Amino acid sequence: MVNYSLISVNKGMKSVGLSFRIPYYTQWGQSLLVCGSEPVLGSWNVKTGLLLSPHQQGDELIWCGSMGVPAGFGCEYSYYVVDDDRNVLRWEAGKKRKLVLPDGLQDGEVVELHDLWQNGSDGLPFRSAFKNVIFRKTWSADIQKPLGIIQNKLDEKDAIVVHFRICCSSIEDETSIYVIGSSVKLGRWKVQDGLKLNYAGESIWEADCVMQKDDFPIKYKYSKYGKVGNFSLETGPNRELFVDFSATQPRFVLLSDGMMREMPWRGAGVAIPMFSVRSEADLGVGEFLDLKILVDWAVESGFHLVQLLPINDTSVHGMWWDSYPYSSLSVFALHPLYLRVQAISERIPEDIKEEIQRAKEKLDGKDVDYEAAMATKLSIAKKIFVLEKDSILNSSFFHKFLSENEEWLKPYAAFCFLRDFFETSDHSQWGRFSCYSIDKLEKLVSKDSVQYDIICFHYYIQFHLHLQLTEAAEYARKKGVVLKGDLPIGVDRNSVDTWVYPNLFRMNTSTGAPPDYFDKNGQNWGFPTYNWEEMSKDNYAWWRARLTQMAKYFTAYRIDHILGFFRIWELPEHAMTGLVGKFRPSIPLSQEELEREGIWDFDRLSRPYIRQEFLVDKFGASWTVIASNFLNEYQQHHYEFKDDCNTEKKIVSKLKSCTALLLESEDKIRRNLFDLLQNIVLIRDPEDAKKFYPRFNLEDTSSFKDLDDHSKNVLKRLYYDYYFHRQENLWRQNALKTLPALLNSSDMLACGEDLGLVPSCVHPVMQELGLIGLRIQRMPSEPGLEFGIPSQYSYMSVCAPSCHDCSTLRAWWEEDEERRCRFFKTVAGSDGLPPSQCVPEIAYFVLRQHVEAPSMWAIFPLQDLLALKEEYTTRPAAEETINDPTNPKHYWRFRVHVTLESLMKDKELQTTIKDLVRGSGRSYPPSDESEVQVNGEKGVAPIMQQITAGQEKISSATLLNGSSKKEAVTVM
Repeated sequence: MVNYSLISVNKGMKSVGLSFRIPYYTQWGQSLLVCGSEPVLGSWNVKTGLLLSPHQQGDELIWCGSMGVPAGFGCEYSYYVVDDDRNVLRWEAGKKRKLVLPDGLQDGEVVELHDLWQNGSDGLPFRSAFKNVIFRKTWSADIQKPLGIIQNKLDEKDAIVVHFRICCSSIEDETSIYVIGSSVKLGRWKVQDGLKLNYAGESIWEADCVMQKDDFPIKYKYSKYGKVGNFSLETGPNRELFVDFSATQPRFVLLSDGMMREMPWRGAGVAIPMFSVRSEADLGVGEFLDLKILVDWAVESGFHLVQLLPINDTSVHGMWWDSYPYSSLSVFALHPLYLRVQAISERIPEDIKEEIQRAKEKLDGKDVDYEAAMATKLSIAKKIFVLEKDSILNSSFFHKFLSENEEWLKPYAAFCFLRDFFETSDHSQWGRFSCYSIDKLEKLVSKDSVQYDIICFHYYIQFHLHLQLTEAAEYARKKGVVLKGDLPIGVDRNSVDTWVYPNLFRMNTSTGAPPDYFDKNGQNWGFPTYNWEEMSKDNYAWWRARLTQMAKYFTAYRIDHILGFFRIWELPEHAMTGLVGKFRPSIPLSQEELEREGIWDFDRLSRPYIRQEFLVDKFGASWTVIASNFLNEYQQHHYEFKDDCNTEKKIVSKLKSCTALLLESEDKIRRNLFDLLQNIVLIRDPEDAKKFYPRFNLEDTSSFKDLDDHSKNVLKRLYYDYYFHRQENLWRQNALKTLPALLNSSDMLACGEDLGLVPSCVHPVMQELGLIGLRIQRMPSEPGLEFGIPSQYSYMSVCAPSCHDCSTLRAWWEEDEERRCRFFKTVAGSDGLPPSQCVPEIAYFVLRQHVEAPSMWAIFPLQDLLALKEEYTTRPAAEETINDPTNPKHYWRFRVHVTLESLMKDKELQTTIKDLVRGSGRSYPPSDESEVQVNGEKGVAPIMQQITAGQEKISSATLLNGSSKKEAVTVM
């Protein structure tokens, strides 16, 4: 063992022994090391960190390491799992650990650090959804004493100071945390005589206790104890503190005991797209200020969360195609669709007020009229802008907003101007403005430019959208409701982001998803794929900026298609369907590898395999017409596509020009021609002709069926290797590069949409990073199940009966009689005949399954909740579906047929839902709080009064940051 008294860092300086100790189970060839901010711990270079040594202690594998440091030493550090060459295999989640040695240490004395590995889930209480919303009272509690180790308590020879430290993020008023245990100092298991901990900030509770050598080993637990006598002991086995006295006796033991072990927190929420909300004040579409009423309804119904779809501007085409919320024009700008025009000024003239009222009546339809709502809002907003632009644009509030957002706001406003000027968002058609530059941008947005008023109008709209969403977000936070946003996986190829940052995108490709539950032919979303290599050069600054912007409004978010951060389904830009793609990144099949297996005819395998009999089978008597227009016969009875129709987009284009020659419907001919084009076994890499990718479901192709048995067997084996084996480590490493950049760029709670063809590496990585997955009962992730079993879901999940990408619970129940009967027998356990309609009793049964699930969150689409009451089920169920993933041009226009104001009056429905939540043991927010005020006022209207009156008495920092100094969380 090390004799710490012999160590001296500098002559005459006291040296202290520092000992690390952490239990952790490793696999063969793995080791643990500690690396930190100081040179003795490698200065964050893992290769020179302190390697730990393992030893068995009972059932645990303990890793230990020691070194000498000067008295007063302090650092940050973390633990890492490494291989024999010190390559990092895994690292701790959460914040870096902080160490400051206690004062008064004598030369040669030893401090032991007893740590626990920090899992991703350990950091969840530090996410803003919990810290600033659900557990905000605990987090804002007064610190009871400053941090630090007690002094002058080591007079006795064998005395040891043990520093207890535990994280507990939720605690009732007038309740304290105690340590009780086997030692006299810990009360001999009596809480009244135990060691009371003090609150140290950031949900950390700690206290010091002087122990004697005879006290060890110590068994103990943490407990909560209230003034009225209520007592709860943490769950699980006793904790144990063991000190090795065969070596140098430590004088201080610093225990970092992680999280207090108690029943995990569970909550419930409601999901609805922003555009689907209906209120008495809106202009044909949900608006940000409607969220305040939705939050009130959520609280009265026992919900802690409101989940939205993406709310970024999607105004690419200037028509209803822009209703697709996942195709962003800008990942930073908010959508003008959600602006409440009557709230942007306190001095709207009567004629404009009358125009607003007429528009309200005209737009109050069953569904959203996207084009009319957008045109009306922008027209009215422009009239108000003309009247008040000087007072707004010259206000300090606006100038602060512009200065804090100009990096994205100026390019966005310039893009909108150029889009309208050139009448297209395709920036490749903008002449000298096709290539973005700072110089060109500054000229476009210059105050001297003729279009400056147009530029300022876009600033003005974003300013008011920001004010209105900030008001709603702050209202939700103070009501104890988490506002959950949505992070789309892609951006439109004709967007501000591809114009400003073209190097970050692969513009000759398209993203999508392979065939899955949603679409047997796969999906093609049309977004360019990301150039992750380029993004990594500035540590994913673009992604970090996106998350920082989202965190201004949301305290939780859904990562759309999280599988894309492991690997993305990449299609050529000329593809229209999602079937013939490949994964990026992935390890392809090499020509050499295939040749070793006896596969030689690469042209036969990678070109469309078209025989005359296939043409006759698909097109009947008109096959000769099809062949003469689209194909060439390159050998007897074998055909290939002509150059002008050898891609899916070319086929569509040519069909439009020769429809008159064709006897069948254009859609049917297109589908059959696509089938022929996709009749391949291998996809040749466009960048390297000697690399190949097996086509998805290659066994279904007639090209494969015509192969010899040897080739079939080889290709089947390589297919399963490519899709299910060889990529796992590559995809895991890829996700561990990209996802932490997102997670560390904000303190929002992150949930990942992990549906579809899920690689086996995904769920372990999500668990490691503390990412919450999604479970939809009709799409079970477990093999062999038709219906998921909510009672068996993991805690780190969101469970839901349906989502925006599938039919509602009511529609799903009614659309397939045989499936309905199987569900009734398998899940409900009934041999009877199920009702053909999703009556409220059926909805209640399914929802109860979900609220009682172990999942952290149970989140329900509003349509599924309305199915609990018969009067809300008069509308045909199919009309409640938000999206059809099989239709790339789906019109996203669903509106709830009942207003939020009416739902607020429906106490019967609220009671039914709240009883569901209450009976499940899930947490629900108190509903008796006094009316919430934002920034000391009821909304931003008084702020607008001050701007228009030239009086700016409220701090703009308060307005733009959403909280005052006195509300700031106290940190260590």
